[in-house]
Amino acid sequence: MEIVLTALLVAVVALLAAQLPGAGQQARTAYRLAEIERRLQLVMDHLGVVDTAPVPPEVRDHLARGDKIKAIAAYRKATGADLRSAKEAVEAVTGDR
Repeated sequence: MEIVLTALLVAVVALLAAQLPGAGQQARTAYRLAEIERRLQLVMDHLGVVDTAPVPPEVRDHLARGDKIKAIAAYRKATGADLRSAKEAVEAVTGDR
């Protein structure tokens, strides 16, 4: 009886694991999301729309101390942005573009 229950448990766990997205699926999803964000930014730039989202407070704190690298890291942590996007966003705040 214990063997049957153990085998059933292993089968259920295997079925559940098979339903999880693999690394390839996650990479494709991340790429698609990045592409959508890039295209949205192109449209916003074309239309002259400015994103008025507030800058995270940690970013402002680092910028006030003059630490741009830590501000970029804080922006990435708060928003999940990639390095290039975070750098551009922080530079837009500081006017370094």
